Amino acid sequence: MSQLKVFIGFDQVESVAYHVLNHSIQKRASAPVAVSPIMLSQLGSIYMRERDPRQSNEFSFTRFLVPFLCDYQGYAIFMDSDMILQADIHEIMHEVDPNAAVSVVKHDYTPTTTKKYLGNDQSKYAKKNWSSVMVFNCEKCKALTPEYVNTASGLELHQFKWLESESLIGELHKEWNHLVGELPENPDAKLIHFTIALPLWPEYMGCEWADQWWKEFNSMKHWDKNVIYTYEVKKT
Repeated sequence: MSQLKVFIGFDQVESVAYHVLNHSIQKRASAPVAVSPIMLSQLGSIYMRERDPRQSNEFSFTRFLVPFLCDYQGYAIFMDSDMILQADIHEIMHEVDPNAAVSVVKHDYTPTTTKKYLGNDQSKYAKKNWSSVMVFNCEKCKALTPEYVNTASGLELHQFKWLESESLIGELHKEWNHLVGELPENPDAKLIHFTIALPLWPEYMGCEWADQWWKEFNSMKHWDKNVIYTYEVKKT
């Protein structure tokens, strides 16, 4: 049985986000899922561009290395870390057009805020958040070489200008990338995206789906949610 490959953006500022998302994926998956973090410390000489002051996280551009990391073979999913899954990740593959190079939720909205977590600017541009969940048909994404990812502008990457035609962008149902605080509430959402900020930041603890994020966090920590485990280091 082949494993579904999932890559999650990793930022040391909120490393807990990666672990909670991974947990939410694995507990609902009906078949094996191979989850890998995209960490700057693991990319070595593959990724060498300096951080752009407009970047709000460490994986703004490294996400586009996924097809290269898969040797341009098979399918692979990229996800931002500030998410939780509420469905079987394998279900997303039922919506993928085999003729598409990449499949995304095609949001059509303008961010309602100018700032997000830790005071980062909320950038506004066409196709905003399309690249936060991507299902790559890696063989059709050979334009995304390390050289290109290291030198292309942010808009070239996030607006999919590396594709020959926009017809190569497949569409996923909106339930696979629900933007908390930006879109109307959706109790049927399958993938919850805390795009403004995770509820672990005090000012966002009361946001939509916050309770579910904390439930995922706690179920990741403890096999019995009613017990808090501690340990004591014995001095010798």
